[in-house]
Amino acid sequence: MLTPHLRNATGILFALGVFMVLGGCGQLAYRLDRRAPEQFIPNPLELPPMDDQFVWSQVVDTVDDYFRISREQPVQNSNNFLLDGRVETSYRVGSSVLEPWRKDSTAGFEALQSTLQSIRRKATVIVRPRGAGYTVEVIVQKDLEDTDRTQYATETTATRRHDGTIVRQVGGAGDSPQTLGWISLGRDTSLEQRILRDIFRRVTEQDARRAHL
Repeated sequence: MLTPHLRNATGILFALGVFMVLGGCGQLAYRLDRRAPEQFIPNPLELPPMDDQFVWSQVVDTVDDYFRISREQPVQNSNNFLLDGRVETSYRVGSSVLEPWRKDSTAGFEALQSTLQSIRRKATVIVRPRGAGYTVEVIVQKDLEDTDRTQYATETTATRRHDGTIVRQVGGAGDSPQTLGWISLGRDTSLEQRILRDIFRRVTEQDARRAHL
C-alpha cells in the first residue's frame, strides 16, 4: 500500500505526464507522420522574400529532423553579397517499419524496402538567392548495400573440408556477410517531397511551425 508521500508523488508524476503528452501532441504527430505529400511540390522550390538568416535556420532545422548534418554553408542574400547556401548530411541507414519515430524513410514502399534490405540515404540541400527570394533544391541519394552473400545463407566463403586438410580462416569474419560496396538506386523523390514541404511550411506558416517546435 502506498504511503501518503508516495501517493502525492505518483499524482504529481501522473499530472506531469499528462501535461507533457497534451503539450507535445503537435510534436508527436509531426514525428510519427512519415507520409509523402499528396500534392506535387516543385524541386527546386521557390520561397518568398524574407531574411536570409531566418530562411537558413528553418532549412537547417528541418534537415536535422531527418539526417545528421555533416557540413553547411549558410546562404547570404544582401545588396552587396550573394552566396548559395548548402547543407550536406552524413549517410544514414534507412529506418524500418518498426521505427515510426524516424523520418528518413517515408511510409509505404520506402519503409518496407528499408526493412527488408540494407538501404542508406544522404541529403544535399541547396538554397540559392533569386532577387529578394530564394529557391531550395533537395537531393536525396539512396543506395543499396552490396554483400558477398545474403544473411543466414547456407553457402559460405570457406567450405568445410572432410579430407583431413586444415582450413584456417584469417581475419575472424565468421559467417557474417561482408559488404562489397553500395549500389546507387537513384534519388528518393518521396523523401525529397517531404523535406520540401516541411521547409515551405516552416518558412511560410509560422503558426504551424511553432506547433512543430
